[in-house]
Amino acid sequence: MIAKKMKLAFIIAILFVSCYFAAVYVNENVNKFSILLKISSVKPERQSTKDPSRVLTVSDKYSDCLKIINGSMKNVQAVTKSTGFKHKESHLLEKDYIKLCRDCISFINTRGYITSPLSNEERDFPIAYSIVIHHKIEMFERLLRAIYMPQNVYCVHIDRKSPQLFHSAVVAIISCFDNVFVASKLEHVTYASWFRVQADLNCMGDLVRSKNPWKYFVNLCGQDLPIQTNREIIKKLISAKGQNIITSSPPSVTKQTRWKYRYLINDTVVRKSQLKQKQKNINIFVGNAYFIATRDFVDYVLKSSEIKQFFKWSEDTYSPDEHVWATIHRMPGVPGSEHIWDTNRSLSVPVFSHLITWKSQQTNSEHGRQGHPCAGEYRHYNCVYGAGDLPWILQHRHHLFANKFDSEMDNTAVQCIEEHLRWKILSRNSSLKPYSADKCCSAH
Repeated sequence: MIAKKMKLAFIIAILFVSCYFAAVYVNENVNKFSILLKISSVKPERQSTKDPSRVLTVSDKYSDCLKIINGSMKNVQAVTKSTGFKHKESHLLEKDYIKLCRDCISFINTRGYITSPLSNEERDFPIAYSIVIHHKIEMFERLLRAIYMPQNVYCVHIDRKSPQLFHSAVVAIISCFDNVFVASKLEHVTYASWFRVQADLNCMGDLVRSKNPWKYFVNLCGQDLPIQTNREIIKKLISAKGQNIITSSPPSVTKQTRWKYRYLINDTVVRKSQLKQKQKNINIFVGNAYFIATRDFVDYVLKSSEIKQFFKWSEDTYSPDEHVWATIHRMPGVPGSEHIWDTNRSLSVPVFSHLITWKSQQTNSEHGRQGHPCAGEYRHYNCVYGAGDLPWILQHRHHLFANKFDSEMDNTAVQCIEEHLRWKILSRNSSLKPYSADKCCSAH
């Protein structure tokens, strides 16, 4: 009898202990689950401090950039050597951005993004940007930072053939901003093919559908940089008085072959022997692949059946981005356009979208004079600017952007443009104080 009671007591004790540990386990996991629910239901904060002075800064080496901008070639060599710009390990990589953007507030603050409009004029004149990228994550992020304003809206087209890690890093960066998004449809972009135009068209459609009341559309690539502040860009756009900023001129005999023949698009664009049927009632003009257009122009382009037919005809031409926009700009009834040889010259204040230095310009400039020599290096016959180009670039006060830059080739050129723009913002906003603890414009 005693043995049975002891056995029963032992069983009860075992059950009690088991229930106790089971209760503890359930309680702990319920708490963990409730915490996970709370975390998943809270959206990460995307805005940093409302005080713009916290992110406006000029580094202690800006005096060196001033000497470069003023044309001291001796100093270009000294500063370039001291920055160590050719060392790739000094640059932020995709994995770095993915890690940094886990804390958006810290990322926005430490990278020096401006989170409040700096004037009523800027607040009331939002701009829409299309940015087409395929590599060089740091250049993309530094471009975004250079043009970023909370009142603007940004569509980012990521090339479908880019590595998944690059896609992930871009998504990580833009997830920290409510007014930056990835294009709803991505293209596999081949150099000089139709898909470069299509990438911009995809962003145009997305931007028109956005709730942002933007005034002008600007298309950029990931290796562009602004050479004017946002306020200066707006002043130029206001001076355009509702006109587009699209270069347009008659084509040379050589360039006419770009649409006289059919081109096959694979990994490259290859000319076929087959002649194309001439487009009826449309004279082809050539210009820059980069342009600035009114919202009415963008609306019209997306809706016009005539322009859609012209787009279809252009799909198998060579580098259509250099004739499509220039040609549309000459069509009757297109908003913001005028039928003259050079629309930019008709503006009361000349405005040009991009400053681009082509290799051919160095030896075949107007009046037989030698063009500007590239201090960086040529890629696809296009100068990738170096620090030695900065004095010449910044003399072009009627241009809003410059193409191209590469921080891996010449970080000094990129950093000095960033520093120069921040210095101009500070000098025109006397109420703002530099936040010297945050050197926003360095490579790290």
